[in-house]
Parts: sequence; C-alpha cells; structure tokens
Amino acid sequence: MSEKILVVDDSVTVRQMVGLTLRKAGFEVIEGADGEEGLQQLQRERVVLVITDLNMPIMDGIALVKAIRQLPTHRFIPILVLTSQTQESMKQEARAAGATGWIGKPFNPENLLKVIARVLPA
Repeated sequence: MSEKILVVDDSVTVRQMVGLTLRKAGFEVIEGADGEEGLQQLQRERVVLVITDLNMPIMDGIALVKAIRQLPTHRFIPILVLTSQTQESMKQEARAAGATGWIGKPFNPENLLKVIARVLPA
C-alpha cells in the first residue's frame, strides 16, 4: 500500500498538477477544495503529509494548520504550505500555526518531491 498525501487547494488545476506529481512518485493522493473539506478528509483517511494552500474559501490554510495541530493523532504530521504568498509575515504566521515548510507557486515538481523527502520520516 502506498503512502497517502492530502492536498488541499481551492484551485482544481493546482490539485491536479500536485496530484500528478505525487502519483508519479508513487504516492496516493486525497484532495480537499478548502480547509474544511481537507479537515474532513483528514479525519476519514490516514495520511503521512498534508499540503495546503493559504488563501481558500470557508477555512483558509492557517486555520486548517491550527485545526490539524489540535488533533492529538495529527499533532506531529508534516504540513507543507504551497502558496503564491511571498510575504515573510505570512511565512511566520504559517510557522507559528504549526506548518512544517513552505513551497512557492508555481512549484517545480522536482523541488516539491525533494522537500517531501526531507519532511517525511525515512
């Protein structure tokens, strides 16, 4: 069985591009269109990593990261923020919420996989 990664982004195109990259690398991908949907998916599925956008309707990425960190079973799961936001203050806010890392959009597939390899347990 392959490891599952949850990808949360309100852009269908981004979810498809990230999903394609991850599937080619051998991961199973679960998707959410916003933070609330992502949180619901996370409570149904066991995943090894969450990749989330920041700016989404209903529940944004910061709120999602905070909600995930409140779940005892997911307190230490790696969470990567994939966003076009570049302000240092946003990065600090994501880190303070509990995000593990930050990847800029548009993303480079090779770079995304390298970052994932660094944050996933061996």
